[in-house]
Amino acid sequence: MPLDAGKLNSLGFAKPPAETRVVVAMSGGVDSSVVAAQLKEEGYDVVGVTLQLYDHGAALAKKGACCAGIDIHDARRVAEEMNFPHYVLDYENIFKDAVIEEFAESYLGGATPVPCIRCNERVKFKDLLETAKDLEADCMATGHYIQRKMGAAGPQLHCAADAARDQSYFLFSTTPEQLDFLRFPLGHLPSKDATRDLAARYGLAVADKPDSQDICFVPDGNYAGVIEKLRPGAAEPGEIVHADGRVLGRHDGVIHYTIGQRRGLGIGGLAEPLYVVKLDVAAKQVIVGPKEMLATRVIPVREINWLGDAPFTSQEEWHLSVKVRSTRPPREAIIRPLSETEAEVELLTPEEGVSPGQACVFYETSGSRIFGGGWIWRGY
Repeated sequence: MPLDAGKLNSLGFAKPPAETRVVVAMSGGVDSSVVAAQLKEEGYDVVGVTLQLYDHGAALAKKGACCAGIDIHDARRVAEEMNFPHYVLDYENIFKDAVIEEFAESYLGGATPVPCIRCNERVKFKDLLETAKDLEADCMATGHYIQRKMGAAGPQLHCAADAARDQSYFLFSTTPEQLDFLRFPLGHLPSKDATRDLAARYGLAVADKPDSQDICFVPDGNYAGVIEKLRPGAAEPGEIVHADGRVLGRHDGVIHYTIGQRRGLGIGGLAEPLYVVKLDVAAKQVIVGPKEMLATRVIPVREINWLGDAPFTSQEEWHLSVKVRSTRPPREAIIRPLSETEAEVELLTPEEGVSPGQACVFYETSGSRIFGGGWIWRGY
């Protein structure tokens, strides 16, 4: 029986929840579990899907990394408790080709990649989204802390109500077509405590489960160790060189360093504090210098995903705010399109530690809307 004319259900469809199928991407954590339980309680036709992304081996029992074996078990248990079907899909090959291989190549190229963005872009919101459509779902819901709001030109992406939990930096590459199909039921919640309260209310065993902290395929945080396993012999030693040309020491591989790093350089005893200001992979050099050398005003950005209403190239300049690291607040900037997918971003206030491989995400200067973003691809 259709809803009253003009009335939409909570997912935005003009039909009863029971006739609305929603695939929930379930990681086994509290967030996606609450989404599934809430939608099931509201009467929706819920189908849970969990991705097996890689063979964790010894990491299978580590609770701090998402998508590990115990997380698949937890997702399945929630589905059983709430009485909806649950599927585990083997995406190991897709994940390896689309995320892990590029992660390794980026690090070896001196960049600082963000694999969680690529996973959302190339796996969860691409292949999994297509699977949801194959399952004849009306939409796909996730536990991400971000908001989808309807605007005059269609759905818009907005920051989460809780700034401390906002995941917009990791979701900037969501396309308008994907956004049309996606739903984010937790984005309006005031805090993570509110999510855990809901989990307790639904009686979910994962209510007190710790949040994942690490990149899922780097459960111990040792990025260099993963690279060495993927590319044996790639960590070639070289020189640590001051920006003025002085050789200050030796290193065991450029992959052990990131732009802006100060600790663990192995060149103690110097009068001035030094930071990694550049990684020269071809010369196998880690270049260090004073903190002021980290300040960057102009950033080249490519692979831009634009979420504005007007075409990206319809203006010579866009006055927005940008975020160049997930942990940094947005800063005002002028974005000058060079093409539909490339731009020069000028920061009104220089930022330190801008690194190739990181994302540059565009935000409304006085508001919560996300206008997309792109990838920082080389430093000046």
